[in-house]
Amino acid sequence: MQPRPTFIPRVSLLLALLVSASLGFSAAEKPRVSVLTDIENEPDDAMSMVRFLTYANHFEIEGLIATTSIHQRNKVAPQTIRRLVEAYGKVRDNLEKHEPGFPTGAHLLARVSEGLPVYGMTGVGEGKDSPGSDLLIRSIDRDDARPLWVPVWGGPSVLAQALWKIRATRSPEAAAKAVAKLRVYTISDQDDSGPWLRREFPGLFYITSPGFNAGGAYHHATWSGISGDYFHARCAGADFTLVSNEWLDRNIRKKGPLGAEYPRWDYLMEGDTPSFLGLINNGLNAPEHPDWGGWGGRYELYTPRPQRWHLQPETRPFWSDADDEVLGVDGRWHDNNHATIWRWRVAYQNDFAARMDWTIKPYQEANHPPVPKLGHPARLTAARGARVDLSAADSTDPDGDALSYEWFYYHEAGTFPVSNARSGQPLEIRNYDQPKAWFTVPTSRVMAPGTGDMHIILAVTDHGTPRLTRYRRVIVTVVP
Repeated sequence: MQPRPTFIPRVSLLLALLVSASLGFSAAEKPRVSVLTDIENEPDDAMSMVRFLTYANHFEIEGLIATTSIHQRNKVAPQTIRRLVEAYGKVRDNLEKHEPGFPTGAHLLARVSEGLPVYGMTGVGEGKDSPGSDLLIRSIDRDDARPLWVPVWGGPSVLAQALWKIRATRSPEAAAKAVAKLRVYTISDQDDSGPWLRREFPGLFYITSPGFNAGGAYHHATWSGISGDYFHARCAGADFTLVSNEWLDRNIRKKGPLGAEYPRWDYLMEGDTPSFLGLINNGLNAPEHPDWGGWGGRYELYTPRPQRWHLQPETRPFWSDADDEVLGVDGRWHDNNHATIWRWRVAYQNDFAARMDWTIKPYQEANHPPVPKLGHPARLTAARGARVDLSAADSTDPDGDALSYEWFYYHEAGTFPVSNARSGQPLEIRNYDQPKAWFTVPTSRVMAPGTGDMHIILAVTDHGTPRLTRYRRVIVTVVP
């Protein structure tokens, strides 16, 4: 007989759901978001904006701010943001039929702003305020306990100016309090203010693959895994058919007025999308824990070593590139930072396609995501050698579709030091494709001290069209 965990308390389903929510999103909250975008630099910003707007009910959008970048130094294009928001306004009521909480087009238009049409640090300092930097400061100062997420699709100079002014006009304590409210995710360094921000504000929560493309940074960046091919990001192992212009023609561009605004890509599809993809409430994402992984990739906290594509040496730890080991569509194992995003590609592309259906179809003719439900708490405790039982038997689907289940061990996200077996996996989960599964906490191939957290991911996928996936994360703390 297998030994039982030291304790796995039985609680009500309601408590289990509440605990599960605490690992990622609270059901009562949305992330506050202000986007900085060098839109019109190339097509991918407009592409990302279309996807972002289809998830507008997952965020509290406080700013859509047009900026410059190294690729677009002397102009900003708020008019393009407004055009896309106006297209969203035409389909907003139909989106609301499928999920509640979509802001009106007028609400979002009032939040469109812009930075100065200058490059990087030339727009930072005395007299360099802009409507965009002022808007950011108002959001930072808002009486709201939630952090403000700033996805940066171009250069972050508007954010740099906001923090420069806060530091110049407030006490050190007040400035530190303002900085602590921010969560920044930049798509590499697209001007010289990114390295300045990291150096000057060591308490700033910052996610990035640092560096300039002139040195080859984009090839190496985690975010490239959103859509890379055999050259851009070199994402061998990923399914490239899901990010081709042909797939996008069928599933995105032909669907209504918002789809019509989705351009064809030049280099990569939606290079900016990972900056907000990890904020979507899908049961997997945990924004405050970049090292846990999710649709926006996985990042670890450290000071990156110098690389030829860095503008200057990094001076402090921030959230940067991490590797996942993933079995690709080519049947081979791939171990790199791009895989932390492309491992979820089928799910996030199908999800986008379904949301574009929502812009034009009635509820009965579209698919909607399943609702995974754990039959136990989302945090468990067990000893090595103990059996851990897992259950999602009460999961449902709003459309009545059949459900498929997958339980898997996301070992990179945890801290339990166990190595892979011959199967290529460090943990065998029995009945991994059933609503109820179980595993034994390993006793061999375990390094000292033999304790830590194990992240078990439940993926529930419906059999609608397209097939949609939602998740739950179970964290098992292994004790002596």
